[in-house]
Amino acid sequence: MKKMIFFLIIAVGAMQANAQFSKATLQANGLTCALCSNAINKSLQKVGFVESVKSDIKNTAFNIQFKQGSEVNVDQIRKAVEEAGFSVGSLKLTGDFNNLKVENDKHHKIGNANFHFVNVKDQVLNGEQTITIVDKNFVSDKTFKAIKAATKKDCINTGKASHCCSDVAQGERIYHTTI
Repeated sequence: MKKMIFFLIIAVGAMQANAQFSKATLQANGLTCALCSNAINKSLQKVGFVESVKSDIKNTAFNIQFKQGSEVNVDQIRKAVEEAGFSVGSLKLTGDFNNLKVENDKHHKIGNANFHFVNVKDQVLNGEQTITIVDKNFVSDKTFKAIKAATKKDCINTGKASHCCSDVAQGERIYHTTI
């Protein structure tokens, strides 16, 4: 009986573990000097699942390495940047995917988070792939407006599951993304 329960737990975990995010590239808005970059760098390093941060001052970007096996929270990354006094211009997550079937305008569970893929071709993600978060406060207003036009689902406006999200519990956080 114990073996059966153990294998059931492993099977359920494998179904949700279609990817493990290992790193991210974040571009910040509002940087004017090396001190600005340093403020974001320090703030990001305080996030529990972040292993290291390397600044690319020339491109106002930050290369973030995540701790192996840790659950990545996209909103915590944004919050760290905002607490440093800046905003996110773009956030790209890179992970190792294992047969994740992605369909346009559909929700997918990756780890413990819900991702709504918008403006993508139906495909299967395998190996190292990069996805881009396109929620409001993660892209420019112009980019968000274009992404918003690519879906008829209301969750794009709030980032929370609503009546349009039959496969996600009402009120759960949904990250909108593209490839």
